[in-house]
Amino acid sequence: MLQGYSVFITVFAFVMTMAMIFIRPKNMNEAIPATIGAILVFLSGSVSITDLIDIGSKVNGAAITIIATIVMAIVLESFGFYYWTAFLLLKTSRGSGIRLFWLTMLLCFLMTLFFNNDGSILITTPILILLLRHIGLKNHQKIPYLLSGALIATASSAPIGVSNIVNLISLKIVNLNLSLYTEMMFVPGMMGLLFLSLSLFLVFYKELPRQIPNNYSIPLHFENRRYHPLQDTSNDFLEKQKRLLIYILLFVFITRISLFIASYIGISISIVAVSGSICLLVWRWYYLRISPFDMFKKTPWHILIFAFNMYVIMFGLHNIGLTTLLIEAIGPLVEANLFHATLTMGVLLSILSNLFNNHPALMIGTLSLAEMSLDPITLKTVYLANIIGSDIGSLLLPIGTLASLIWLHILKKHKVKLSWKTYIKVTMIVIPPTLIFTLLCLYFWVLLIFL
Repeated sequence: MLQGYSVFITVFAFVMTMAMIFIRPKNMNEAIPATIGAILVFLSGSVSITDLIDIGSKVNGAAITIIATIVMAIVLESFGFYYWTAFLLLKTSRGSGIRLFWLTMLLCFLMTLFFNNDGSILITTPILILLLRHIGLKNHQKIPYLLSGALIATASSAPIGVSNIVNLISLKIVNLNLSLYTEMMFVPGMMGLLFLSLSLFLVFYKELPRQIPNNYSIPLHFENRRYHPLQDTSNDFLEKQKRLLIYILLFVFITRISLFIASYIGISISIVAVSGSICLLVWRWYYLRISPFDMFKKTPWHILIFAFNMYVIMFGLHNIGLTTLLIEAIGPLVEANLFHATLTMGVLLSILSNLFNNHPALMIGTLSLAEMSLDPITLKTVYLANIIGSDIGSLLLPIGTLASLIWLHILKKHKVKLSWKTYIKVTMIVIPPTLIFTLLCLYFWVLLIFL
């Protein structure tokens, strides 16, 4: 009786949570229904105290890494990086809205490459908002740049293992190191990115302005001062700040490389990320006299709460038999051949990611794979199909990734209006074909180099 009661409450909590997230009464924050659902799941008995501790250990590393990335973004903003980048984007675009669109894609890809998808969103979104406001675009004219940039920033985490903390969670379970990950995934991931970029360009082509104001006088902010790059080119103050910004970017780059090295030799990337962030905060405090405590106000804590509670709900479903049902349902398809396995798991993880968020979805998918009788190459390939589903397929809905939630938080903070309807109208067109294309690229690439 108790078991049946637990199953009913857990399923009810899941359905209620998802309904509230989709309906969003009075623009309710996603963390509220997720928290209510998690409490119901816990009270039902399908998740124990031990499970909560286990969930905390899994979310802990991701949360620390995200916070460390937020710190880096705050420091870069304080030293004027956002204004410099906006100025360079505008100058390089040379008055062309089309060229600015492709430069936006490039910027978001590079930021994900050098930081991660969350860091890319945190850094590029304010830069783009600053730039688009400066050239006087209306709200609906900003959407092609902001939405395309966000989708590319998140999808760019697929080719490289450490560009998304989700990618790192389950690597050891399938015995896949970063070197082999890159060998198997880089080419298919990049092909998928190009496909997504072209798809977004075609969708937004008619809405992109052909000409944008050729006005480069974006005021730069340094040490509470304003600097106009076209008016004060002889100012020694500029050169001093340029050098300082270069040093900071170099330090951030070294920290980023250290994450690769740490993950390779088995050191917690959270320790490296936190150490680098503390150094940056102390550097900023010493140089700009800005207290590090401002990060507490600027961190979107509700996103971390949402991720933890969705893990709780997913664990509850796992404990009442979801993983067993998945294995029974998809096992024959996955074990049939590599082609079926790749497409099946990639699509399944896309669905689960959009329902639960990609962090817990990837964990459930990986646990399911670990319990199947798959040969080593098939196991690794299908795991990479999971990554494609959780990094690209998850973009169908705004709640699919933490990066998307951070992006929506930044838009709201800067009073840029974007409804779920507008978001989904675009992603329904570009994400499903990109997902299938990338999965096919993975399948044929593995056949070419391994089989």
